Amino acid sequence: MNDLSLSGPALFADRDAGPLPRRRSVGVMVGSVRVGGGAPIVVQSMTNTDTADVASTAAQVEALARAGSEIVRITVDRDEAAAAVPHIRDRLAARGVAVPLVGDFHYIGHKLLNEHPAAAEALAKYRINPGNVGFADKRDRQFAMMVETAIRFGKPVRIGVNWGSLDQALLTRLMDENATAVAPRPAAAVMREAVIRSALLSALEAERIGLPREKIILSAKLSDVQQLVAVYRDLAVRSDHALHLGLTEAGMGSKGIVASAAALGVLLQEGIGDTIRISLTPEPGGDRSREVKVAQEILQTMGFRAFVPVVAACPGCGRTTSTVFQELAQRIEADIAAAMPQWRERYPGVEALKVAVMGCIVNGPGESKHADIGISLPGTGEMPAAPVFIDGKKAVTLRGPHIAEEFRALVAKYVDDRWSGGGTRRAPGQ
Repeated sequence: MNDLSLSGPALFADRDAGPLPRRRSVGVMVGSVRVGGGAPIVVQSMTNTDTADVASTAAQVEALARAGSEIVRITVDRDEAAAAVPHIRDRLAARGVAVPLVGDFHYIGHKLLNEHPAAAEALAKYRINPGNVGFADKRDRQFAMMVETAIRFGKPVRIGVNWGSLDQALLTRLMDENATAVAPRPAAAVMREAVIRSALLSALEAERIGLPREKIILSAKLSDVQQLVAVYRDLAVRSDHALHLGLTEAGMGSKGIVASAAALGVLLQEGIGDTIRISLTPEPGGDRSREVKVAQEILQTMGFRAFVPVVAACPGCGRTTSTVFQELAQRIEADIAAAMPQWRERYPGVEALKVAVMGCIVNGPGESKHADIGISLPGTGEMPAAPVFIDGKKAVTLRGPHIAEEFRALVAKYVDDRWSGGGTRRAPGQ
């Protein structure tokens, strides 16, 4: 082997592995949930029901909340929807669901908030899109009406700019200025500047009207990953407002998940972002709460928060020609999912649990030692024995036809032993 130097900046970073320090932002209370100001990154979602249908909207809000959405947005697009808002809140309260509701307003939000004070009071936050709050001479007046309502009811506002409904007057002015500049910028750069200025100028106007800085959240959503990253990097430097992250339309299935993880992963790693939403397009009749789970998985995978125990399992290879380890990993995940509602109440901190289910001796013992509890199953041609590692040490070797059932019982016992009495076992990863 060549004699290579093992020191120097080319090989080793000067800082520990991990994200950059979180960007400092002004904290905003949305109901009982704090966004920004150093609070944990908040997961939120949005219903796709007709808000005027109280029963179906309340049911979907409850499902999203129970899946882990800490804030839920609902569409308020007409009188019937606005009239339904307090009834939705009351139905949720009767079900023991206290998730803050955000009203999503476009075009006639000023009118709906003014004519439905019960809705204005029931909502925990208003979302205003400065690109369609009003046009021409009506824009400033109607924007002011919404902000004044927020002030009157003590509600925060998210000023949410979308490139699909960008303020065309602002964009046209910036494009005209750019066309006569000595060194014109690319059109995409001008568009990004229009998105950022729309958010910042609207926030300044809201503060001028009297909305406190700690009542303002900003977002600047686009569908293109690279453009989104560029916009939020710039916005993060030019403002200290709390920032809501998300692609405006991520897409369906794996495309939407990958696009969201790619964009938000970069920004979160750079310390940018106080609350996130994964805007997945659900399949017909699909589970709306999937976007909540994806948001949680992004935050947990990157080490920002813990929501559910992690089950690490190898992908399989020619050494693992049986399906035993796959079936066991699947069973363990199902066991955890079924137990979590009770575990959360009985075992505070159990979300940090890490289980490893490995298929052979190549990486099995090592991965199992890194988990809180792990098993290395016998691969093809290996001895029919499965060592179990607990807190980094080999605890027992399982043999016989009931290895899966015995390991599942060991996982349940480990959880009870460690968390029932505020156990003193090692922290995960140590």
